[in-house]
Amino acid sequence: MATCGEVLVNLLEGYGVDQVFGIPGVHTVELYRGLARSGIRHVTPRHEQGAGFMADGYARTSGKPGVCFIITGPGMTNITTAMGQAYADSIPMLVISSVQSRSQLGGGRGKLHELPNQGAMMAGVAAFSHTLMSAAELPDVLARAFALFQAGRPRPVHIEIPLDVLVENADALLGSEPVSVARAGAAPAAVKQMSQLLAAAKRPLILAGGGAIDAAPELAQLAEALGAPVALTINAKGLLPSTHPLLIGSTQTLVATRSLVAEADVVLAIGTELAETDYDVTFAGGFKIPGALLRIDIDADQTVRNYPPQVALVADAQIAAEALLQALNSQPLAPRDASWGVQRVAQLWAELAPTWDAATRAQTLFLDTVLQALPGAVIVGDSTQPVYSANLTLNLDHPRRWFNSSTGYGTLGYALPAAIGAWLGRGDGQPVVCLIGDGGLQFTLPELASAVEARTPIIVLLWNNQGYEEIKKYMVNRAIEPVGVDIYTPDFIGVAKALGCAAERIQGIEQLRSALRAATDRQGPTLIEIDQTLWMQEVAQ
Repeated sequence: MATCGEVLVNLLEGYGVDQVFGIPGVHTVELYRGLARSGIRHVTPRHEQGAGFMADGYARTSGKPGVCFIITGPGMTNITTAMGQAYADSIPMLVISSVQSRSQLGGGRGKLHELPNQGAMMAGVAAFSHTLMSAAELPDVLARAFALFQAGRPRPVHIEIPLDVLVENADALLGSEPVSVARAGAAPAAVKQMSQLLAAAKRPLILAGGGAIDAAPELAQLAEALGAPVALTINAKGLLPSTHPLLIGSTQTLVATRSLVAEADVVLAIGTELAETDYDVTFAGGFKIPGALLRIDIDADQTVRNYPPQVALVADAQIAAEALLQALNSQPLAPRDASWGVQRVAQLWAELAPTWDAATRAQTLFLDTVLQALPGAVIVGDSTQPVYSANLTLNLDHPRRWFNSSTGYGTLGYALPAAIGAWLGRGDGQPVVCLIGDGGLQFTLPELASAVEARTPIIVLLWNNQGYEEIKKYMVNRAIEPVGVDIYTPDFIGVAKALGCAAERIQGIEQLRSALRAATDRQGPTLIEIDQTLWMQEVAQ
């Protein structure tokens, strides 16, 4: 007899799943009966939140959904933070959990790991949560999940399987086939209207977000055809190469860039929420789009949020960009403003260069040094000061190489487990760097042991400023006496070594280069600790 749990694993393989993150428990062992005989690799985190962050990082580098097997009750409450981050950033994640037997659901009998309504709790951090009431429902609900991942706005999906359904006879489902769903095309009428407005524009501008991450070539062609400056959100970094003359980076929150945006007469927003953490990271308000706004998004609801458009198109970003290019090629373009495009972008960078303070320049130099030593690296960031600086100053040459938890949900502790998942998802052996602060690392420090066990040679760059310095500044600036921000700093080198990780403390650029070179030769993880004060002193000399 093939059980529901075994057939689930077979179906996941059919959908191309090759990696699962989870901590086996008494309520999920029936999932592992099928997993042991499959070609799917399993990685065990040290906390279910780590499983979710690993799945998130895996999805961002691979482009495929990250999958987790999670026990009912505490396993699910533990993973909700990771699901919240993935939900905010539109990351595909499939969380499969157990739940009490059907006859026990909502019974309040004090059963092991019991929650009154687990599905209702998950609904706030998932596109949908479904309770599988019979094995026969399994192919359909998986098809729903993967249809969302393939053709909709990708977000976490939760499927819970009652304990008695997990062991139900599912022989009849062994022949079930995966379902493939194509993404939405571009409606010709909307494309025509948008192309006419863009063709007539004197000062067109493009705002691109993570929803356009698979449309890099088309986006570059569109920008060049229009002579349009391009601003990218944090999750869209790399859609235009760092040296592209039309790139204005991720500087939308700065006054100089806002002035440029205000000059545009037609603005094309593609795959972006136009939300606070990309367009107003200082929470000052004031980001405005006075020009005609055109919005393209896979999510119909999102096309009218935050900034109402003149024209909206619900479509896949790549398909829509291709359609716009074709339409623009068939009609004449109005003369552009002579001071726009490349000239205006160069002017912007000249205005921004003297505005970076000493800390921003030092932290940017730190990241530049890393990328010079590891030119193909993916950098997974936490909420920490070098990440905040680099979000503004750093530009990459390829997408899926820079992402962090400082946007959207804004959780701490993300970067370490997400980097593990990112390395597994990348699959090419190129370096993956975790950039994290001392406060954030203490959220998920035990995941260093997971990296050792999984033999993932991630490089953990620990930016140590002995506490929550950014929050401390925030309190001081508001005349609040700092409380709770000067936290105890452990011996990270000693802890990392105890967990089986190579570790060293460095000072200065040359030591960093040497440590990075040594790290790339190892089969397991490396922790490199950088003292903020010493780094700033070194750079200042």
